Amino acid sequence: MKKLKVLWLSALSCNGNTHAFFNYPNLEYFLENFEFIYHPVIDSEYSLEDIVSKEIQCDILLVEGSVSKEFTRADVPILKIIKKYAKKVRKIVSVGTCASYGGIFKNGAYKDVTGLFFDEEKEIDILQEFRYKAINISGCPVHPDILVNTLFAIKQELKLKLDNLLRPKEYYAYSIHNGCTRNEYFEYKVDNHKFGELEGCMFYEHGCQAPFTHGSCNKILWNEVNSKTRAGLPCMGCTEPSFPRENLFSTKKNMGIPQELPLGVNKRTYLTLAGITKAFTIERLQKKLIDD
Repeated sequence: MKKLKVLWLSALSCNGNTHAFFNYPNLEYFLENFEFIYHPVIDSEYSLEDIVSKEIQCDILLVEGSVSKEFTRADVPILKIIKKYAKKVRKIVSVGTCASYGGIFKNGAYKDVTGLFFDEEKEIDILQEFRYKAINISGCPVHPDILVNTLFAIKQELKLKLDNLLRPKEYYAYSIHNGCTRNEYFEYKVDNHKFGELEGCMFYEHGCQAPFTHGSCNKILWNEVNSKTRAGLPCMGCTEPSFPRENLFSTKKNMGIPQELPLGVNKRTYLTLAGITKAFTIERLQKKLIDD
């Protein structure tokens, strides 16, 4: 079976996606199907200097981290290296939220920090000519299953349906709220008052972004065990262009109503549902919180 040749470039990055990738349980099988011509952490056939000075055959370009015209690798602007290989490869995959939208490094020392194809929700022209090859896999970090499954879909030449932010709908057509084990608490507005507790919803007081964040965190669990909301932490919205936001653990409200409502729910509908919910007192849901 022919291996696809993969180039993994690290731009402005904490390498979080690399370390998440190392948690993929079937890494040996992955490496039977893909070959890294270069990876910043894994031993590979070529050095970064080879990648810069030569033209190595490559099928998929993976970029981790934000990009800036000022940022260099091997004394060469990272954008020049990316454009060089963007012409050659079958697909360009932005690995993580920084590569997708700019992420946390937008607030750093470098100027004009963006994602490869988006600056927040606005298209940019850094790689506009290669947009037809682009796939964004946002997340901080990306779940290794989502990354690997996307690469296998490319290998098998499957047609991936993408959303308006170039993310595979297979993984980003849902909200994080979908599959959350706290949905019943959300429905009856039973709030959690302490991180790490198993009971209560964190949307109403603690800034949980799950109802308006796209992703599969509660469908494809980390280490096949857990997610933030299952562990008792609010979703931080890390798959969205607005990440990171300020005041992560508080819910901004206007006259007691959350400023940002769940996807597809307008204010009138929300107020109607909230009014109905107030008519119910579910002792089973309230008891543990009251006992604590």
